[in-house]
Amino acid sequence: MGHSTQDEVLDMKVAYSNLACPEWSVDEVFENAVRYGYQGVELRLLHGDVIPAALDPAQTKLIAAAARTRGIEIVGIGASTRFAMEDEEERMQNVAELLRYLELADRIGAPMVRTFGGTAPASADASSTREVNQRVAESLRQVSRRAQELGVYVLLETHDDFSPSFRVAEVLRAVDSPYVKALWDTHHPYRMGETVETTLNNLREWLHHVHLKDARRKGDDWEFVLFGEGEVPVQEIVHQVLNDGYDGWFCVEWERKWHPEIADAHVALPKHREVLEGYFQAYEKMRTR
Repeated sequence: MGHSTQDEVLDMKVAYSNLACPEWSVDEVFENAVRYGYQGVELRLLHGDVIPAALDPAQTKLIAAAARTRGIEIVGIGASTRFAMEDEEERMQNVAELLRYLELADRIGAPMVRTFGGTAPASADASSTREVNQRVAESLRQVSRRAQELGVYVLLETHDDFSPSFRVAEVLRAVDSPYVKALWDTHHPYRMGETVETTLNNLREWLHHVHLKDARRKGDDWEFVLFGEGEVPVQEIVHQVLNDGYDGWFCVEWERKWHPEIADAHVALPKHREVLEGYFQAYEKMRTR
């Protein structure tokens, strides 16, 4: 995790995932980033569907140009690859797919690619947790050399069976690559009962990117809400990671692609940015007292 100077903290890097706006064109994604005060965009979708790794070179150039001409950074690409399954052939297919996403990130000018660890078979018991972790670590080790050659980071997200941050840490410790790091999706460790301090302690050594979202319990499920309206301690997370010297991106992940009932991006993105700015200002006041 990089460390920032006091002056640099004032210049927060805020992106949003285009999961928020499946109906927007490529141009609208970057135009609205400027409009709503974001410096970066994380690409998860293209034309409303998950962005494919095998993207036509002409389209790749168009996306890169659309971002560049508006002064917006493409901060990363969200892949759906996962490696917890027992089937070795299926894991190797996911390894190959993640390698293709790394090549795409390199061509498009994105410095990182997110991956999942995945979900172990339902028959797996607690004793197989270590075995599953080893499968994921071995798979990520196979892409780590190419990641380093390209200078593109692979980020293992706190998600699925890897929502508990200690499991992400165990995998990354085993991979032992400077180009395989952690992505803290703030909702999932929280819903697993982790405190901010626990997650940060577990991920500190590898923390490279942060997905911010708020949610509240609704029966056995959760509903996504705007920052400050749910249970996830978003402000505390922002303050703690900044206090710890984090100088990476904060990415607003408003998952309207998967949850079409939540607020439109034209409502949610400016509101999230406004609330986040308040969190940053509160942090600056605390630091300068």
